[in-house]
Amino acid sequence: MSIKTKVAALALAALAVTGSIAATTTQAQAKPVGWGWGVGAGLVGAAIVGSAIAASDPYPYNGYRRCGWVRQFDVYGNYIGRVNTCY
Repeated sequence: MSIKTKVAALALAALAVTGSIAATTTQAQAKPVGWGWGVGAGLVGAAIVGSAIAASDPYPYNGYRRCGWVRQFDVYGNYIGRVNTCY
């Protein structure tokens, strides 16, 4: 089988597939997707959960946080200063 015959057979097969797909498709109808309420409820729920997480105390330690001054050093070991940290 020569290359010309293979190309012709491939083109004929592609034409047949395209024709069968075009013959079986129906007319397009514009409809709303219907995701509006679901997406809206998801966004509201995410906002409520996110604000609850942001308002919570991330480091509770027996009802209060422990704060103190910690010395800071650079990468060479030189003293830079102190920083107030809470844990």
